[in-house]
Amino acid sequence: MDINYTAEERAFRDEVRTFLNEKLPKDISSKVKEHKRLGKEDTIRWQKILNEQGWLALHWPKEHGGTGWSPIQKHIFEEECAEAGAPTVLPFGVNMVAPVIIKFGTQEQKDYYLPRILRSDDWWCQGYSEPGAGSDLAGLKTRAVRDGDHYIVNGQKTWTTLGQHANMIFCLVRTDPDAKKQEGISFLLIDMEKSEGITVRPLITLDGEHEVNEVFFDDVKVPVENLVGEENKGWTCAKYLLTFERTGIAGVGSSKAALAHLKQVAREQQVNGKPLIEEPHFRSRLADVEMELMSLEMTNLRTVAAAEAGGVPGAESSFLKIMGTELRQEITDLFRRAAGPHALPFLPEQLAGDFDGETVGPEFAGSVASRYFNFRKLSIFGGSNEIQKNIISKMILGL
Repeated sequence: MDINYTAEERAFRDEVRTFLNEKLPKDISSKVKEHKRLGKEDTIRWQKILNEQGWLALHWPKEHGGTGWSPIQKHIFEEECAEAGAPTVLPFGVNMVAPVIIKFGTQEQKDYYLPRILRSDDWWCQGYSEPGAGSDLAGLKTRAVRDGDHYIVNGQKTWTTLGQHANMIFCLVRTDPDAKKQEGISFLLIDMEKSEGITVRPLITLDGEHEVNEVFFDDVKVPVENLVGEENKGWTCAKYLLTFERTGIAGVGSSKAALAHLKQVAREQQVNGKPLIEEPHFRSRLADVEMELMSLEMTNLRTVAAAEAGGVPGAESSFLKIMGTELRQEITDLFRRAAGPHALPFLPEQLAGDFDGETVGPEFAGSVASRYFNFRKLSIFGGSNEIQKNIISKMILGL
């Protein structure tokens, strides 16, 4: 969708494009565009480049190291990054725990953790979901018992994304087992590198990748000063964080880049001697995706603008999460259909950045199956889409 940018906004877009052209490492952008596996060092290298430019923390207040950009500038930046093949900024530190620390943390926590997040000194992961406490997150059972100047933590977290790389984890823990579910939870910052009693075990996903993990806590000692907010009031932190997570899952910029690529593929692929994009059923689905994406983009801009004015996304973040994840899944399904039988073979080694072996079918087909299967998770994590519909029905319709 074309937005009628002002002259100042067009100048900003040109500045972003120049920066990406000069500073985005070509080896990293090639991996992103070819849907190959990014290493930890790739992510950190790009985040350090962004931080050096002062462009890492888009959504932080300027006094803490944020950009001070308008909602339109943030939108332009994210859109240009997606088009250029820039990696997504690791969200757990910059976009998830940092806003919680800024909102609820002590001055000492802000002074210590925020600069480390900007410098990528810490790799954060999220300790929310547990076996039996996923969409019903308030049903978590990981316990934290106060013992002098420490909490003693025991329990298990699961689906911990990229936990194998992390040295820090922010966790929801139960500190009052007798309170109502949401009222006995606290928000803790736990050092995974220095703390004894933490075990990380891989969970290999359907596409053969090691992306998520189980994390076990066995009598882990956590200093009381690592509590964010008040004891037993962590659910407030949790809800605040989830609004940022769900808004980010919408992925407008990446969806626009993927849709542009899909159109190019559909023009090149032939069906019965004609370009696939001229096949009526495929063309109709493609048009539906584009219209929905235009609607999602405007909703996202309104939500970001409201947040800029001091508001906190509420039911809007649930709308964005539902719409964004369903669109991203639909786009991967259309890629799968465009590849046809060539989407069936999948060799995990093809995702390696240094893979130079023979691929099967069209150039884009190698990662189609991996992306299709991986993106099935989008409508589940961050609170399943069914749960988001319940939130909307309660907050908007009063049901």
